[in-house]
Amino acid sequence: MASKARNGDIILAFSGKWVSWVHTVVAYSAFVGALITGLSLHYHKIVQNEYYVTFMVHRVAGAYTIYSFFEWALILFDVGFDAVTAIDFNNFELMIRDTKDSSRGSQQVADVVLEKEREKPLGKILSPSLSWSEAFDTAAEVYNGVRHPALQSLPCCIAKFAFRTNNPVWPIMHAGNGGWNKLGFALAVLAVFRSRRSSTDNASRSRLLFGMHSLLSDSSTTVLWVWEGFPVRGPIAANGVFTILAMGLGVLISMFIPGAVSSMANFIAIAIGAFMLTTYNNWTGFIGALILAICLMASAGPLIDSAARNGPAAFGFGFLMYNVLVLAHVWVVAYAFVPGGPLMREHTDWVMIVTVLFLGAGIFAAPRMDHSSRLQPRFGSHNQTRYKTYSAYILVVLELLALSTSFLRFPTNNYVPYHKDEKVITAGIWTIHFSLDNDMWSSERRMRDLVKEMEIDVIGFLESDLQRIIMGNRDTTQYIAEDLGMYVDYGPGPNKHTWGSALLSKFPILNSTHHLLPSPVGELAPAIHATLDAYGELVDVVVFHSGQEEDPEDRRLQSEYLAKLMQGSTRPLILLSYLVIKPLEGNYHTYVGEKSGMRDIDASDWDRWCEYILYKGIRRVGYARVSRSTITDTELQVGKFVVGQPEGTDERINESEVPTGLRFPAMFRGQGVRGHRYHVFDEPRYYI
Repeated sequence: MASKARNGDIILAFSGKWVSWVHTVVAYSAFVGALITGLSLHYHKIVQNEYYVTFMVHRVAGAYTIYSFFEWALILFDVGFDAVTAIDFNNFELMIRDTKDSSRGSQQVADVVLEKEREKPLGKILSPSLSWSEAFDTAAEVYNGVRHPALQSLPCCIAKFAFRTNNPVWPIMHAGNGGWNKLGFALAVLAVFRSRRSSTDNASRSRLLFGMHSLLSDSSTTVLWVWEGFPVRGPIAANGVFTILAMGLGVLISMFIPGAVSSMANFIAIAIGAFMLTTYNNWTGFIGALILAICLMASAGPLIDSAARNGPAAFGFGFLMYNVLVLAHVWVVAYAFVPGGPLMREHTDWVMIVTVLFLGAGIFAAPRMDHSSRLQPRFGSHNQTRYKTYSAYILVVLELLALSTSFLRFPTNNYVPYHKDEKVITAGIWTIHFSLDNDMWSSERRMRDLVKEMEIDVIGFLESDLQRIIMGNRDTTQYIAEDLGMYVDYGPGPNKHTWGSALLSKFPILNSTHHLLPSPVGELAPAIHATLDAYGELVDVVVFHSGQEEDPEDRRLQSEYLAKLMQGSTRPLILLSYLVIKPLEGNYHTYVGEKSGMRDIDASDWDRWCEYILYKGIRRVGYARVSRSTITDTELQVGKFVVGQPEGTDERINESEVPTGLRFPAMFRGQGVRGHRYHVFDEPRYYI
């Protein structure tokens, strides 16, 4: 045996530390797999079944979430502790010998096999030794977007996922509205100095393609594209983690299999994904979005490298076309306000087709590369392999952060109205003007504060669609709904070509339908018709934004459509709307009266033009108008209703005659707070 061992050839030898690393990778992979399964079960049991939630978490709200944090920490720390054994195992070497001399004379073949294995993607990740200095260099380059812009887009997307569609370092943010600008700037400075220490491919510096910017700069953009309302039949905002996971897979393909990008299969996949996203809703459309996310991220690096080789002219033309597409994807909804706009009216499909064709041109024009050729002439195989290794590790960390954020953001659905004992619905309507205040700061936190302090149970937001590049691909409703504990119907998506309408409710939304009202000339008029479970009774709520003053025929057709919709409801109904009418004139009589069956919340309020609250089949007890401060250009209107009681009369009474639980908050009397006060009447109005 000794002689055989002495003469036997070494078939395979590797450091013992890789036993620890493989254990770590497998263990964390199992954890991620279990987490995804848990999220899926969480979705089906909680998001789609609020009665399950009421039974399971009503007694101790958040108990299961707190427990899960401890359980997660135990798993992560346990696996991390095991990973430290790599330090001890580093001094061991494991060898496999041929004790029967069957491989004698074939050592060169074994070497060739080992070399080929190292060239495979997994071998590239596991083969180099680790260095904290190089890891920091890579992290700095990812932060600055120096070497791989597609990978750099992931931290931004995850930051927006964690901060509910706002990037905390954007210029519209500051410390008062949740900004982390100082930290972001400090990290940027450190990253610049750190990345300058190593040789980098400055030619690869570029923004991402239009498709990535318009669809993937926020994880919930494509979720809102395919959203259709309640009951939930597709992804919700917390499922944006699947978009981030798909983007990460695309980055891995870009780094380790770049040859797959410049192929007909990649172009076909992009076309199929774009078609599914544009044509279908719910999960089918979202699967198309995931395919598109993988392919766009995979294509970004090689296409940018290809453009860099063609000099400044290629980049100049590319950014020119990018700007054209940015304008086009806004003109599909802003057609009524721009020259030549009607040509692009409601043609998101055209924008998508042009985007896919341009991508196809880039894919077939790019030089074909295998996994060992990309950037190798400039950096050399060894340095490039090490960069990819660190990038892969960073990607794993980012994806784990995204999964954790997704778990934290899943709705609990155990929401409670402000005055449940009195069976009150406090309903409001507010035109939020894209959540930018008069000083161009992001305004959702100030909006949240007013909605909370006014104790609003149900609110309609208008001009709420921010999922376009010019608005930063944001969504105010996610932040406010999750922070205040409300169900949310995001309304018609950005591919429905409206300025947006949304419904937030403390009461479960049993069913909701989106409507696009007749608009032959002007901008589209969106509406949400929802049925709520309010204290065990069914109550309908309609949120509606009519057309502009310049289009009277549009507004007439819309008034008839909405009147028919409201007349057809046999349940109590509240309309939260933007009507563009004068009280007691013209289309007012279509919205109010026999045609609709609706009553005005206060017909004597003559100083109105845009916002109106109407109702039927439910008792109105109060009405207030609250000044906007500098948040937007429109006030907040609020009405109080009692479920299960008849409509009542128009006779007004003093607040002293109103039970405490039916009163509006006193803090907004007089000068109010933060620029918000009861105005027009200078106080709320109450009715018998």
